[in-house]
Amino acid sequence: MPERILVTYASRTGTTAGVAEAVGATLRAGGAQVDVLPVAAVQDLTSFDAVVVGSAIQSKQWLPEAMQFVQTNRDALRRKPFATFLVCMTLAMKKGDYRSEVGAWLQPVRALVPTVSEGLFAGALLRELEMTRALIPVNPAMFSAWGLLNADFREDLNRQIVRPLTTLDPAEVAAVMDGLAEEAV
Repeated sequence: MPERILVTYASRTGTTAGVAEAVGATLRAGGAQVDVLPVAAVQDLTSFDAVVVGSAIQSKQWLPEAMQFVQTNRDALRRKPFATFLVCMTLAMKKGDYRSEVGAWLQPVRALVPTVSEGLFAGALLRELEMTRALIPVNPAMFSAWGLLNADFREDLNRQIVRPLTTLDPAEVAAVMDGLAEEAV
């Protein structure tokens, strides 16, 4: 029987709900049975083998309803694997490494229930900046921790031949391509 996991969250704009859905999808892909619910909809934890709780950050704190959920269910959460995540615009800022500061904002949660895992996610930058479009890299796994975790491994090989196209010998190109094919296998 697959492990049953609850992923629950507190969200203001929907971004944290989206992260919770993505976490749930990843756990499902690993074979777990997953329920994704807002904290206000969770009635009982007894049927779950593990719990993940996430919250948006407001004024360097989890949202009150997420903290209340952990406080209210502290005893039950201590008897199960418990993981947390937060969603915060500060992580999207270009200047400075805010990861340790933002990670410290989980300390009140850790004080209530020890965590087995913690995730820190940047918020929905486009919506917050009222932007209508963004350039998304062809291979976002190269630039995103979430993408890296979910992308298939791929290794590309290439060689450059630098000379004017009019002087390029097709046999030379074929030999380079054959060499790449051999190296790839």
